[in-house]
Amino acid sequence: MIWDSDREDGYGGSDLYICFRQKDGSWGSAINMGNKINTDSDDFYGSVTSDGRYFYFSRAKLGESIEESVANIFWVDAQIIMKLKKE
Repeated sequence: MIWDSDREDGYGGSDLYICFRQKDGSWGSAINMGNKINTDSDDFYGSVTSDGRYFYFSRAKLGESIEESVANIFWVDAQIIMKLKKE
């Protein structure tokens, strides 16, 4: 499961977190997806493509007004998820 949250252990703004289903069916602890994904901006809306190859997410730098705010979509190889699962 992947979600965004504004937590004390984050890099600033909202960060993307992941947790994995355990063998007993419960969900593991929240893992911050790290500085290859999260920044001091708001990082959010994480999603894996249907073929499982890419992880897409959004990042917004909020300005004083909506006109000064900037949002972008980024993607990385979804293998980053498997690396987090091994940790």
